[in-house]
Amino acid sequence: MENNRRDFLKKTGLGLLAGSSLSAFAATPDDLLRIEEQARYAPPQTFNMSGYAAPKLDTVRVGIIGIGNRGMGAVERLNKLAGVDIRALCDLREEQVAKAKKLVSASGHNPQTYSGSADIWKKLAERTDLDLVYILTPWAYHTPMALFSMNHGKHVCVEVPAAKTLEEAWQLVETSEKTRKHCMMVENCCYDFHELLTLNMARQGYFGEIVHCEGAYIHNLQDYMFSKTHFYQMWELEENSKRKGNLYPTHGLGPICQVLDINRGDQMDYLVSMSTNDFSLGDRAKELAAQDSFYKPYAGRSFNGNMNNSTIRTKKGKTILVQFDVSSPRPYSRIQLVSGTKGVSLKYPEPGRFSTGHEWISESEYKTLEAKYMPPIVKKMGEVAKKVGGHGGMDFLMDWRTIDCLRNGLPLDQDVYDAALWSSIGPLSTWSIANRSNSIDVPDFTRGAWKKNKPVDISMTTGGTTQAKL
Repeated sequence: MENNRRDFLKKTGLGLLAGSSLSAFAATPDDLLRIEEQARYAPPQTFNMSGYAAPKLDTVRVGIIGIGNRGMGAVERLNKLAGVDIRALCDLREEQVAKAKKLVSASGHNPQTYSGSADIWKKLAERTDLDLVYILTPWAYHTPMALFSMNHGKHVCVEVPAAKTLEEAWQLVETSEKTRKHCMMVENCCYDFHELLTLNMARQGYFGEIVHCEGAYIHNLQDYMFSKTHFYQMWELEENSKRKGNLYPTHGLGPICQVLDINRGDQMDYLVSMSTNDFSLGDRAKELAAQDSFYKPYAGRSFNGNMNNSTIRTKKGKTILVQFDVSSPRPYSRIQLVSGTKGVSLKYPEPGRFSTGHEWISESEYKTLEAKYMPPIVKKMGEVAKKVGGHGGMDFLMDWRTIDCLRNGLPLDQDVYDAALWSSIGPLSTWSIANRSNSIDVPDFTRGAWKKNKPVDISMTTGGTTQAKL
């Protein structure tokens, strides 16, 4: 048995890992073996959730799990939507639940509250009077909560990333297909106004054939990660000390996948990934530990590197670069580069810009293009979204659109295959880094259905009936 295992490790490239080299990567040989096995896993598709329209819901009865930094924002946004009944609120901390209940009660909601124990969320998900469970917890709970909720008859909205492992990603796919319940990863950056404008322009041929895209999550989170209060129980610092790779790929990747019609006309083929060493978090942990015993458990740990570069090639020969850096002193950027045979779009550094030649177009020309190609969803709800807020309005635009689709019986803009695929870049990058940046196949969660799946509908020819309560 052990000889067979060694042969498999050698054959798959895992034999490159020897001695202390493995300690540079937060993964055991078994972890890496599972990643490669799951990358080749391809169970038969039991039902195609792409383009699936669930029965319409006049009123969407919602339960919310996780009322922390992102969770309270979701409570505030859903509280401003007609056709939503917030019936249940859950968080470990009673004070957070009480704060949320006070907010929504003023608008006529009367939610039951759950708090105080680690598995109290199951009581919420087991209720028979909910249509949608909205999950905004630390990453480790995303998949277990989503699976439990779907298996108890609920549609799911789950924060990013939807899954930490390929096993979890496949579990989400198979459960959504089995239950025919939506599992939407709430990737808010797909609703950024510039990204929506770029998507509409791409659909109308402005950039020609798209050949290369770049996205990123570059955001200096050092102060937040080492704060005793910002990330509850230091969960994000813990994540960055246990795994290496692109741990948070979806903000830059999601809008790009929609532009390239990934899962709906094209598919990712394989990935290579490379990371720097950590030159920041470990030193910061040691410095703080010398001053405060609270940080001593983090001193001496191996942390994720400063910068990760993951490059993906698609079945149709397009390329995608995705970067991740949360520990370098750099201005925030998602890059958002879309490069085609006729033109290019770039959002960061702001303001967004376009070009069809050697120079970026002028601000006045940008305004002309913006007016010409303004997406229907922005025309309809853009100004309302800006008033409500949430990352400039994109958060509210996302929640409005999701609720409106559920109420009108329309397919959601993001399905379970998107949730699984975009999240899978995390574990795939871990494998590639541990194998000297060798390539690894990207699973096809659609099992070939991408060849016939229709692109995301951005026409707004149906739906649009949900009102905002300002």
